[in-house]
Amino acid sequence: MQRLLALAFSASIIALFVPASTTAADGSVKVGKAAPGFTVKNQADKDTSLSDFKGQWVVLYFYPKDDTPGCTAEACEFTESIADFKEMNATIIGVSADSVESHQKFIKKYDLKITLRSDPKREVMKAYGAYVETEKDGKKTGKVVRSTVIINPEGVVAFHYPTVNPRGHAKEVKAKVEELKKK
Repeated sequence: MQRLLALAFSASIIALFVPASTTAADGSVKVGKAAPGFTVKNQADKDTSLSDFKGQWVVLYFYPKDDTPGCTAEACEFTESIADFKEMNATIIGVSADSVESHQKFIKKYDLKITLRSDPKREVMKAYGAYVETEKDGKKTGKVVRSTVIINPEGVVAFHYPTVNPRGHAKEVKAKVEELKKK
């Protein structure tokens, strides 16, 4: 019993001196913690950073691939609601591993009004728990986890949807941002 108490006390002391991580053990972000910063290319091939949106709400959503059924539905629904999000001082940012050129074609084809970011190395996705490595037939591979993070104007994670159904998600996020703004 004394050994267990000593271990618990030691863990408590260590926790005091080790800064809290912005991600949980499973790689997902933590609500109430600073959102992991990043700089990636947007659809205009310009470097953009999360810090560029300081003072605004940010809806950062991760999706597997441009111009696929679920991803198209989600992007189109966010586009249809863009005016509502702008009224709430919220910016929509979609992130996938697709190239800048792919994003440009996707935006043009569906007349999207949201901004897209290219994360070919999946670094942003990994920082936000939206990319998981898997193994199939002895080969390491990975997959994008369709998810959304709402970041408040101070750069803190306000809400995290660890998995998402793309259809109807924009409406769900809009309601959540409205709720969070009232707090």
